[in-house]
Amino acid sequence: LQQMELLDVFSYNSTISACEKGGQWQRALGLFVALQHNELLPNVISYNSTISACEKGGQWQRALGLFVALQHNELLPNVISYNSTISACEKGGQWQLALGLFVGMPQLNMLPNVISYNSTI
Repeated sequence: LQQMELLDVFSYNSTISACEKGGQWQRALGLFVALQHNELLPNVISYNSTISACEKGGQWQRALGLFVALQHNELLPNVISYNSTISACEKGGQWQLALGLFVGMPQLNMLPNVISYNSTI
């Protein structure tokens, strides 16, 4: 991780995504935190990859917290942000939260896709 300090957001995003694909949610979250500690601003891709890693790791609270933080940092969630968070809530038995996120998508002119529907069902 010491060498990661010299990298840019793109490099962090790629590494977070690799951790997500490898089922290493803790490492993905650690890299997300390191990105910010190195005074880099996470973008929607940073959030989406970390949310997805938490979703795959059964960490629905963390995924939801990242989704909320994404919006508090004045970034706009996209369909991937929603789908990963909906799926995390669904896998965590939080169907009410998943449904609430799904219902809120059209209010932001976000069209649910097949993944959105499948995750909500």
